[in-house]
Amino acid sequence: MHPQKKFHLVFSMVMGAMMIFIMTFVITFVNVGWSAQFLVTWLKAFAIAYVVGVPVIFFVAPVARKIAARILGVAPP
Repeated sequence: MHPQKKFHLVFSMVMGAMMIFIMTFVITFVNVGWSAQFLVTWLKAFAIAYVVGVPVIFFVAPVARKIAARILGVAPP
């Protein structure tokens, strides 16, 4: 695998884990609160969101970079 593709894949996995960890935690807390079911509910939400989120980040991040570069009038990274 080309190093740039490998970097993008690892970036997507790490960014996905960080964003999804925080977002599912917050949304689960808002919906369930600190209940006995919080941990199980949150882990289930995290697992589902990670499986969906990482491929989304992988395919959407390059498009988002191009759009951001166009808005700012700079060359995309």
